[in-house]
Amino acid sequence: MVQKESGKKNRGRPRAYDPQVALDRALNMFWRAGFASTSIDDICTATGMNRPSVYAAFGDKRALFRAALERYTSISREKMSRAFSNDEPLRESLAGVYSRALDLYFAEPSAPLGCFFVGAALTPAFDDEEIRELTNSGLREFEAAFRRLIASAQERGEIGNDRDADGLAKMASATLYYLAIRSRAGEKRSTLDSYAKFAVGYICS
Repeated sequence: MVQKESGKKNRGRPRAYDPQVALDRALNMFWRAGFASTSIDDICTATGMNRPSVYAAFGDKRALFRAALERYTSISREKMSRAFSNDEPLRESLAGVYSRALDLYFAEPSAPLGCFFVGAALTPAFDDEEIRELTNSGLREFEAAFRRLIASAQERGEIGNDRDADGLAKMASATLYYLAIRSRAGEKRSTLDSYAKFAVGYICS
């Protein structure tokens, strides 16, 4: 005899996606195509989620882009922090920063994406104050990290105190942006490695 089930069945279904995985896939989509060219349908295809699920999990497209930008900031900070925090001579530290950055920019060798800040965030930042501030904050963070490396090198006597540490930090940051732009534009990794070496030599001269 089959017993009848007592009580009501639980109609709730377990979440069919991992929010972190979905956000990373959305990040890659925005990184590749940019904000304007990425549709919600593109996001649905990339994440395997339907429209209601995307809206429920992340909000509208701008909210999802902001979340992706924050995710990229976290990823880049984690990847670069070791190079910025070591006690090696300035020449080795800068070379490590640029090498790690290029590793990130060339994560997909067949289609290098460069830096998300430079390649994907600057256009929507034009008319979105929050995205603009998030982008500026991320860029300022890198510049401040370069400034600390250079100040420490001056304290150790590696470069002269008469050199403008703020100017050198801006030059180091500009090199990072150059590598980001040229990698996305299709320049070879070997060429950018050579340019990074030249920039390190100039800053440390």
